[in-house]
Amino acid sequence: MNTIFKNHSKVLFQGDSITDWGRIGGLLTDMIPNGGELGQGYVSRAVQVYRLLFPQNEVTFINRGISGNRVIDLLSRYEEDFEQIEPDYLSVMIGINDTWRRYDSGDPTSAEEFETNYRLLLERFKSSCPQAKIMLIEPFLLSTDPEKESFWEDLNPKIRITRKLAEEYADVYLPMNGIFSNYLIQGMKPAEISEDGVHLTDIGNAILAKEYLAAWAKI
Repeated sequence: MNTIFKNHSKVLFQGDSITDWGRIGGLLTDMIPNGGELGQGYVSRAVQVYRLLFPQNEVTFINRGISGNRVIDLLSRYEEDFEQIEPDYLSVMIGINDTWRRYDSGDPTSAEEFETNYRLLLERFKSSCPQAKIMLIEPFLLSTDPEKESFWEDLNPKIRITRKLAEEYADVYLPMNGIFSNYLIQGMKPAEISEDGVHLTDIGNAILAKEYLAAWAKI
């Protein structure tokens, strides 16, 4: 079996609470203790599976997800958490908080601002790490919390923007909103994947980890 990542490469996970999920240095350690450097979400599951499959493949996995982050926050910590790491592979899952803050804090991020900031982030990364491979993971929402149904008006344009930017900048696109929808069509209950529509259960994290590795394996 061919390895997914090149030997001695660095693989960087970036995003919000879904990526953070209790990692040391993140913002969820009080809620999710003992997360270690990778947290206890999809990141740690993907790494565990990878190391079981390819024990001789020397790869450094780095999690820099921070709970509550929006695209503008990724830009603000670009030098420390992107450029200085110089990853060979980068995955970014961002966008749900760009929608959520509109509804819980009255602090919206317009579709135009979302696209401008996300494009700037990707342009900077392409410039500073031109050889790196990029995966964009689209934000998602499951129908487990009726109060979040109103999010779709704001979130749908951001999903479309993420897809458009992936066509321009990414080597891999992971359409998790569509993928989770397909699991529901096959009979899985939304609450099995996420109790609040956003933060993943153990099953949800396992699905994302599986899809993450499968997507990288195709290139």
